[in-house]
Amino acid sequence: MATTDNAWRAAGNGIGDAERARDELSEALKAAGVKLPSLSLDAVSCAGTVPRVLIDLGRCNVATAHALAAALRLRGAGPRQAAAR
Repeated sequence: MATTDNAWRAAGNGIGDAERARDELSEALKAAGVKLPSLSLDAVSCAGTVPRVLIDLGRCNVATAHALAAALRLRGAGPRQAAAR
């Protein structure tokens, strides 16, 4: 059992780590003006002796998809412009 616990922690895929990552993503999206209403942990991936937790980005409507694309384009524009100078 201790070996399983160590493997679980070492993988960085524990449920607590995934919850923190989900919350971090949610806050970053919120700061960019985007809310993914179905953002959650994938329940099936939480199962098993050593879970490999996935974050489910869920489904969103067309307006949210456009907002997410715009936020990603804005974020991606900065480094490219700086590199071009």
